[in-house]
Amino acid sequence: MYDFAILWDWIAFSVRWLHVVTAMAWIGASFYFIALDLMLKPNDALPDGAYGEEWEVHGGGFYHTVKYLVAPARMPEHLTWHKWQSYATWLSGAALLMIVYWVGGELYLLDPTKLDLALWQGIVISAGSLTIGWLLYDAMCKSRLSDYPTALMLLLFAILVVMSWGYNQIFTGRAALLHLGAFTATIMTANVFFQIMPNQRIVVADLKAGRTPDAKYGKIAKVRSTHNNYLTLPVVFLMLSNHYPLSFGTEYAWIIASLIFLTGVTIRHYFNTMHKTGSGPHWTWGVTVLLMVAIAWLSSVRPTETWEDAEARDLTPYEQKYASAAGFEEAFDAVIGNCSMCHAREPAWGNMQWAPKGVHLETPGDVARHASAIYLQAGVSHAMPPPNAVQMDAQARQAIVAWVQEVRAN
Repeated sequence: MYDFAILWDWIAFSVRWLHVVTAMAWIGASFYFIALDLMLKPNDALPDGAYGEEWEVHGGGFYHTVKYLVAPARMPEHLTWHKWQSYATWLSGAALLMIVYWVGGELYLLDPTKLDLALWQGIVISAGSLTIGWLLYDAMCKSRLSDYPTALMLLLFAILVVMSWGYNQIFTGRAALLHLGAFTATIMTANVFFQIMPNQRIVVADLKAGRTPDAKYGKIAKVRSTHNNYLTLPVVFLMLSNHYPLSFGTEYAWIIASLIFLTGVTIRHYFNTMHKTGSGPHWTWGVTVLLMVAIAWLSSVRPTETWEDAEARDLTPYEQKYASAAGFEEAFDAVIGNCSMCHAREPAWGNMQWAPKGVHLETPGDVARHASAIYLQAGVSHAMPPPNAVQMDAQARQAIVAWVQEVRAN
């Protein structure tokens, strides 16, 4: 079990690495094509059916890009499809969610102070909720609301606010924000898989058959792609949020997440307008700053749970298993003596306002709940505590290793 714990952590790291790399590729391609589309210039010398052109310089060479609003007169011999970045990002993200929040659900997914759920129930809610957003959004886009893009976006924002609140009523703070990001990313990838790519295949099939493609398919794909563009930055924030307890460690985390979607709109509106006209509306930066100030203020509200509340709470079966194991008292003393000055509900180290990553290590339940993380961070490795803060001796680390290995051996 000792070797498997290390292997499993490396698997999680590798999947996270893959997810970040593919997300960079997807976001980069998305931003590039939106910018390119907005920068296209008309030219009377362009071929029939061409909408505009753009000259660019990069890497020591010049690039000449021409866009056809519907399709060229004939099918080109070579055609590059931009789809795998989206698919790989979603698949790797889904795998990472399963590794961290399903397999590690007792620790990272469920919050017994909010709702008493079995792990399987939390997993069902986690998986099932991700499809709701796409079904609602897709139905709206196919309804008469498609003729009113502003109303459509406002309604989508309302759905995101409701989901943000709902997730925070069920899951831990970090899981709630991460799931909201996954909820949104599912909409984005489903746009590619169920709408953008099928419509492009119809256009390609028409070209191969010698038919004139219908312009409506390109229009639908463009609308969905534009929606994805405005959702990208909030998703990135939500995916990073689990590293910063200021974003998820407050009862107003659902409002913080909701406001982040508005900053995504203001920031992208500036850059999209700049790409199109050469100058962006500077008022968007003022609005963005005000939104971030409001977010920072909301993050200063401390969680309602106190040390006394945590100590009085009954241990979950997962926590009980570790708290009752041989060697727990020695390991608990090692953690309290080396970690709790930072990992406290009211940290005593320096000017720290929040426990790192929102992890509290003050009570037996706290320590038992985070056994696996303590084992990897302070037992197997010397990642924690920071050596400039506390010099944890080898005996304390060995007590943690012995305790966790005792539980896993039985």
